[in-house]
Amino acid sequence: MASGARVLSRFYVSHALSTWNSRTFEFAAVLFLAKIFPGTLLYASFYALLRAGAAVLLSSWTGRWVDGLNRLRCVQASVIWQRIPVAFSCLAFVALFMLRDSKVPGLEWGLFGLAVLLACVEKLASITNTVSIERDWVIVISNELGAEREDLNAVIRRIDLVAKLLAPVFVSIVDEYSTSVALWVVFGQNILSAAIEHLTIAQVYQAVLGLSNGLSVVGPAEAIALTAIQPAEMHAEAEGILPSRVIRPRITTSALRDLVQPWVEYYRNTAMLGSLSLSILYLTVLSTGVQMQAYLFTLGFNSIEVSLMRFAAVIVELLATWAAPILMRKIGPVRAALWFINEQLVCIGMSVALYLAASADTRDAGFSLIGGVTFSRLGLWGFDLCVQYLIQEETPAHTRGQFSSTEMALQNLFELLSFGTTVVFARPEQFKFPVIISSAAVAVSAFLFAFFVRKRRGHLFHVSPCFVVDEYEKLPQDEATARAEE
Repeated sequence: MASGARVLSRFYVSHALSTWNSRTFEFAAVLFLAKIFPGTLLYASFYALLRAGAAVLLSSWTGRWVDGLNRLRCVQASVIWQRIPVAFSCLAFVALFMLRDSKVPGLEWGLFGLAVLLACVEKLASITNTVSIERDWVIVISNELGAEREDLNAVIRRIDLVAKLLAPVFVSIVDEYSTSVALWVVFGQNILSAAIEHLTIAQVYQAVLGLSNGLSVVGPAEAIALTAIQPAEMHAEAEGILPSRVIRPRITTSALRDLVQPWVEYYRNTAMLGSLSLSILYLTVLSTGVQMQAYLFTLGFNSIEVSLMRFAAVIVELLATWAAPILMRKIGPVRAALWFINEQLVCIGMSVALYLAASADTRDAGFSLIGGVTFSRLGLWGFDLCVQYLIQEETPAHTRGQFSSTEMALQNLFELLSFGTTVVFARPEQFKFPVIISSAAVAVSAFLFAFFVRKRRGHLFHVSPCFVVDEYEKLPQDEATARAEE
């Protein structure tokens, strides 16, 4: 068996390549759409909105594949179905650039529609890969190799953030030289990295024996059938209470049942409120994502300046990947998460106040948002890592994929709503309305997590013992006396 360090290095290489390609295309697609359709947020917002919509509708389906398929085949298939759509999307963007001056509306919309469809496929494959690696493989590898899971989670997030930092800078530099060259570079690197990803992830799978155990040996159809059986019925049949012939017919063919059940299981999970509070944070334009980039472009920022903004934000995010494990060990994941979400709330609140006070549609307004967004990333990603740890702790192994993909569907639903805000308020001068909605979402998220903490711990803050009322004082006198005597 390969050494733990060697296994982890291969695991990290595979994940780094996957993340690099995703982050490169994520930024490049926005940049290409902004240049093909200048002066409007509409096309970029529709592109991202429909991509998120596909994730909302089909994420729970991908979760069943994660829970049901062989782990290696699942990850390798997700790699292929990320790379192929990206490659063809690049070709569609090349054609759109060539048609910019010809003004053929039907063909232009057809190519844009093709790019959106390919983006939807890539998004679903990306979700499958993320759920498999971050919510399943990490747990098994941590247990097998004896590595601290909070550290493993932090390294995985760090890889993602470094790619998020460097990929836009790389694309911007190439794009400043030539947009056509940038398109072909994105196309080429996707094709070339697929083989390396396949090889390294296969080596990890062979070295970590625990990855070949569990539900991953059954096919997707069997996994869907298993998840359609009510837990009570499965227990009754196993105990011999109900003969198999009298169990109610399985409803695996019911689209409604297949759609509702993952959400029911999600609701029943003890970490649901924490997961929900994290998901609500996706209803935002106050990020380094599509809408903020497009808005900054309309204010006169160039691609290098936008990349530098992302650079500063990711530096702060990287700090969170070191701070979160340390804080979790000292005060626990629940209290650490509470600290992080409140840090984000304070930063966003101050930023939005300065933005609304600044002159609209000026670079000063843009800088107000950039500052708040940058410093809020410490709270955001620290909170993300803490909640992820809680979910890993409290989600059964056989439903990891389903719960995590349902959570991602919820995240994409809120992300879809955020893109909807910039579809409704598409003009740059109306961007203040999505900003206000986004800041309200952060406040709701902080409130929900505070409720989750209060429900779990019975209090939000540790109070000095001299201010704590003795529990006997809260009881009727006779019951207090009886307890004192005991």
